[in-house]
Formats: sequence, C-alpha cells, structure tokens
Amino acid sequence: MFWRDDVDPDHEPHRVLIKKGEFVDADRNDRVVPYKIYYPVNHDMTDLPVIVWSHGLGGSRDGAAFLARFIASNGYVVVHSQHAGTDTGLWEGKPGHPWDVIRKAHIPRSASLDRFRDIPFLLDCLEQYKAANSEIGEHMNLDVMGMCGHSFGALTTQVMAGMMFPNEDGVLEQIQEDRFKAGILYSFVPMGHLTDEDPEKVYGTISLPMLYMTGTADDSPVEHFDYTYRLPVYEKAGADEKMLMILEGGDHMVFTGSRGKLDTYPKRKIHEEIIKISSLAYWEWYLKGDQRAKDWLTEGGFATYLGDEANITVG
Repeated sequence: MFWRDDVDPDHEPHRVLIKKGEFVDADRNDRVVPYKIYYPVNHDMTDLPVIVWSHGLGGSRDGAAFLARFIASNGYVVVHSQHAGTDTGLWEGKPGHPWDVIRKAHIPRSASLDRFRDIPFLLDCLEQYKAANSEIGEHMNLDVMGMCGHSFGALTTQVMAGMMFPNEDGVLEQIQEDRFKAGILYSFVPMGHLTDEDPEKVYGTISLPMLYMTGTADDSPVEHFDYTYRLPVYEKAGADEKMLMILEGGDHMVFTGSRGKLDTYPKRKIHEEIIKISSLAYWEWYLKGDQRAKDWLTEGGFATYLGDEANITVG
C-alpha cells in the first residue's frame, strides 16, 4: 500500500525520547524561545534530517505530539518551537474558554514579527546545541532541514519559505530562511485580512517546495472564513514543486491533535493516519531523497490510498 513495506501508521519503529529547554536571545531583550525536541534512540542511523515545527495561535511546543512522535520514530529529529506573545500565555489563567479569550486578544504586528524572527534564532542555537548534546547532536544533520506548522505556525512557515508579509508600517517585506529544503503547511493562512496587495505579489515569492494541507471543514476559529479562502496561497505560490491535499470533512484542529471547541468526528483516526503518512512520505522525498516516496506521492499510489477521504493536486 505504501512506498515501503515497513511503513505502518500505527507503529513507531524506534523509541522516541524528548528534551525540553529554552534558548535566550540576548539581541532581543533576552527573549525566551522554549523548545521541545523529539529524537529516536537505539538505532544505527546517522545524519538524521531536522524538522522545525511552529504552533498555532494560543498553542505551545506541546501540540501535535501524535505527529512529532511518529515522524521522529522514523528517523528524524523534530524540534518544536514556542513563540511568546502568540502562545498559551494569551489565555492561561484567564476566565473563559481559551478560544473565546484568544478571539478577544489583540495581536500586535510586532508579536507576529517576533515569532518569525524566532526561527532563524532557533536554527542558530541548534548549532551550539548539537555540539553540547552528543546523544542527540551526533545524529543531527543541520544541512538537511525542513519546516512545518499549524495555522499561525503554517503562516510562520510561509514567511520562512519566502512569502511577503507587512511590517509594522504595513509595507510588504521578506524574512526568508534559506536553510530549509522543504515545508509542510497544516491549515495554511491567507493574507487578505492583513493586506490588500495583489495575491500574486504576496504569495508568488514563496520559493520552497511545500505540501499544503487543509480540509473541507477547515474554517478559521478566529476569522471565521472557510477553507476555500485558503486556496490562493497554494494557487499563487511561486515554487515549481507544490502539492495540495484537502481532507474530506477535515477540520482546523485535526492537524494538531486537539479539539478546542470542535466536536469529535468519526473520521478523526483515519485523518490523523493520513496526516502522518503523507507527512512522512513528503519528508522522505525531500529530506532523504527517497525516489520511491516521490513516485508514490506523485504517480497514483497516494491517490489510491486516499480514496474518497481526500483530494490531491500536484503542481
């Protein structure tokens, strides 16, 4: 069914351990960037690619554990970042449901820009971390890295991939990170609420190969637009290689493993399986150069596996 016989969405082939800590950016008033690293142990693999994850609005480094563990167990080091100003600090300790608190919160442009700048800083820190933590570092390959994220984290990935973003004066600028080889966007984010510039100008500068994921029930919990509002990001992206997957009935939170105010639904297990399998195949293609994974994704195997559960568009 999959590109290799040993791929199993319900099995983690290697034990995964976790390390948590904080990096402190002295150049930004000692801004703290918490991290959580998932890494496999008891293996003979070397040069493991590194994948950076960025959480959604009101989230933390602890989100999407179901996905991080699965990817790490298959031979990757997965680094979850946390962004002060747009993380759980928005709602923790405040009365009411977190989503209601977040909807009322004012997110200044500076908070978004700080979040984006966390990523290059994090990558710089990983160089020192690799040298100081041999049990993880001896396997990490910082020359082969990918980035992904959910919702606001997807937006962060879009910016790292070259998308234009309005600065504090409303002028579009780029904060691109060239150390990433590919990316995955879970509930990618349109920019119509932040700029009235031509979508071609905003998204056309995205140069990184990426897998775009959304679902037909992927409405925004904050802005309330439906999933079709997201599609121009994919359609106008300038990268030559891109893929779009739309889960039938998939909602906003299935990509991060939590529900918020959303009801459970009977397809959650199969959708989480699809998210894990498609993500692994994509990373295997772009970060490990597995031709079998590429062929499976692009030449019909993936579409057969998805059946009626999702639609896939290549290019």
